[in-house]
Amino acid sequence: MNVLLFRPRPDKETIGLQNVMICEPLELEYISANIEALGHTCTIVDMIIEKKNVPYFVKLYNPDVVGITGYISHVNIMKRYAKEAKEVNENIVTIIGGVHAEVNPGDFESPYVDYIIRANGIRTFIDILNKLEKNKEKTGGEIKKDEKETSEIIGEEDEIECIYVPGKKPPKKDTTFNYLYPDRDKVNKYRSKYYYMFHRNCTLIKTSFGCPYNCKFCFCRQIMDDQYFARDLEDIVAELETIPETEIYIVDDDFLVGRERILKFCDLLEQKGIEKKYLIYGRADYVAANEDVIKRFKEVGLRAVIVGLESCDSRQLDDYNKRTNVEINEKAVGILKKYDVECYGTFILGLDWTKADFNALHKWIKKLGLVFVNLQPLTPLRGTDIYEKYKPRFIVREDEYEKWDLAHLVVRPDNISVRKYYWYTMVLYYKITANPVSGWYMVKKYGLHDTLKLSFGAVAVNNQYWKKLIEGERCRKN
Repeated sequence: MNVLLFRPRPDKETIGLQNVMICEPLELEYISANIEALGHTCTIVDMIIEKKNVPYFVKLYNPDVVGITGYISHVNIMKRYAKEAKEVNENIVTIIGGVHAEVNPGDFESPYVDYIIRANGIRTFIDILNKLEKNKEKTGGEIKKDEKETSEIIGEEDEIECIYVPGKKPPKKDTTFNYLYPDRDKVNKYRSKYYYMFHRNCTLIKTSFGCPYNCKFCFCRQIMDDQYFARDLEDIVAELETIPETEIYIVDDDFLVGRERILKFCDLLEQKGIEKKYLIYGRADYVAANEDVIKRFKEVGLRAVIVGLESCDSRQLDDYNKRTNVEINEKAVGILKKYDVECYGTFILGLDWTKADFNALHKWIKKLGLVFVNLQPLTPLRGTDIYEKYKPRFIVREDEYEKWDLAHLVVRPDNISVRKYYWYTMVLYYKITANPVSGWYMVKKYGLHDTLKLSFGAVAVNNQYWKKLIEGERCRKN
């Protein structure tokens, strides 16, 4: 079968990290590798980079199947892509997947969407293609979806177990990862455009699935139904040997799990002579308790760690179920600085905050000497522990998916206006990143060219915040 895969371009309303980072569509590269091994053909179109529209590519490649993946902020866009594909050719089979589809599949219900993958994405995509092939044989060459798959008929021999059927929740059985490595060649024409901050020509790799922790605001455990498993280290290192790029972004929800695992990983890198630079996610408590591991990892290429510091108030950390405190966070940042490992700090801005809280966070960040931060208003995504608590206070409709980007304020604040909340957020960003000290730090460490490029991206994000500031109190009812 001829399969066309789309990675969607964000809506103009979405406050876009794509202005400071564009990473490769790893999930689509996995799909491509594993279906082409079975004899199908596949093309990946990255709409973040492409200028032409969906109908153009559908006419160009004439696919039997269109697959689309994305996050919560892409829901309306993904459904529109499916509609546009069907308008070109109503016989095209459309498949939706991604983390939001796995947790909240009903959001993608549409007459233009044939299959919604509810679990075990790669295996389920293959199952769908196998079913379509059988139907093709039965119909003498016509490829069409079998309507039984969305009915109440369960237990058929050819049932696709992990597609979305209302009222049914399939188990996530993929607790091992016996799949081919992603087909990164499929996006060669885009490769030079992929980066994360100062990590240019950055390649993604996934080494574990799920998260062993349970923060109240986080979506990770819902995606894997509270399961966590990691790939064999030898397999991970073997994949790294196939990657020509130097900058590696390990996109695990938390890579720093287990002392012995990370130390063995470092030993394997050294034994194989693999010389790369790594960007990872890691918890502050791990860093604080394992300085020797950070030192060892630095020796074999650790360059930066994205750390969920979240707050400068231990009471808020307890409320989020972070299992850390301010002292642990400070120790972790100090260790990373000691070994010249960049710390990208992420913070959650409380909904009960006043100007004093924003000022307190700035004072603490300045004390720590952080230059790169991500400030997110507390966002109660559907599926998280805090969703029901805040739902009555939503000021953004749940079907305005493009605004559920972890940057929009979606809940009315307790103590200040919406306009003030956005203003204090902008001012906090300015104080941290737009001051001469931070600017000179970036130029010295990363060069003038990359600093200017990142600055232009930050200006684009800033303009989006200005728009939110001007809109102020305008909000909609659910």
